[in-house]
Amino acid sequence: MAIDVELKKKILSLVRENEEFRYALAGLLGLDTILFELKKLREDFLVFVKEQEKKWEEAFKRFEAIEKTLIEHTKILEEHTKILQEHSKRLEELSRAVAQIHVTLGRLGGRWGRNMEKMVLEIFKKVLEERGIELGKVERFEYVDWDGRFYKRGARIEIDVYVHDEKLYLIEVKSHADYDDVEYFHDVAQVVEKILNKKADKLILVATSIDENAFKRAGELGIDVIYGAIIPLD
Repeated sequence: MAIDVELKKKILSLVRENEEFRYALAGLLGLDTILFELKKLREDFLVFVKEQEKKWEEAFKRFEAIEKTLIEHTKILEEHTKILQEHSKRLEELSRAVAQIHVTLGRLGGRWGRNMEKMVLEIFKKVLEERGIELGKVERFEYVDWDGRFYKRGARIEIDVYVHDEKLYLIEVKSHADYDDVEYFHDVAQVVEKILNKKADKLILVATSIDENAFKRAGELGIDVIYGAIIPLD
């Protein structure tokens, strides 16, 4: 159906200039419902956007807290690592120092042991001389059994030896002698006899003190004991 040109112009003019007419026309055409839905959709979308912004803000706060915690843990770890490195360095220095002390003490111990033996022998010099032993002729016998032919492979044998008028005396010196010392002396004496290919005329144990059971065992093994005191067993 043809629309009168003047009517058409009139309608368009009303749409442009008359708000009430526009709403009335929109209602007739169902546009008001569409506009309402669009408005509601826009409002819902804005609510959704705000909710998402809030969630992202909370998430960022959590991430910042986690990042802060990680940074703190990293700093603590770095500090602990630094402390451990310092302790490791100090431990290494201490180990070197202890090793040096051990070597020094080992050297001193050897000197102290020989000096102690001489001191003990001096204490019992008169008793030894009564047995025909001159301290000036007491010598230190040392032998390393590299191939284990006489005792144990690589074992070091050390004992005091006194030779006079073709007689061989083997002497062991202790500040204190116990049962094991007596047994060891007897065993070593037998080894030395094999090395020297000569039977000892006498085994002499010199000690400032000796355990009672050690003194008894020495008598059973034929060892002459020169002592300052016998320590009774409890």
